Amino acid sequence: MRVGVISDTHGSLPAAVHEVFAGVDRILHAGDIGNEDVITELETIAPVTAVSGNTDPAQIGFTHPERASVAVGGVRFLVGHIYAELVRPGIPADVDVVVFGHTHVPKVEHAHGLLLLNPGSASRSRSGHGHTVALVEDAAGGLEARIIEF
Repeated sequence: MRVGVISDTHGSLPAAVHEVFAGVDRILHAGDIGNEDVITELETIAPVTAVSGNTDPAQIGFTHPERASVAVGGVRFLVGHIYAELVRPGIPADVDVVVFGHTHVPKVEHAHGLLLLNPGSASRSRSGHGHTVALVEDAAGGLEARIIEF
């Protein structure tokens, strides 16, 4: 199982994403898509599960929910844009990985039996980080997530 994770594209998909996500089983987009062309292009790589973000136009909000749950290879993902709106006592239940964006700052953390993952921003870097995405893979010791900067 190999999943590409992206967020905060804001209407622009760098060409490097095609190479980084080559061979993934699914792509998760954690909001602030910008326009539907980004999703259409990502779908040429792999199936996409996407959620809307706080800066997305209304049409994207109609097409993509604020949060989504998806299982890939038996790993359960909860995807949303803003972390505080996804995680609170009792939520998430029956989830292995929580994917979020919004801050444009990449983060990989294991807490409370969960993998918490913010891929950063593929198009608008902040806090000294370049453009980033993430990959989640099955590894011998469990799930492995890594940030890819380009």
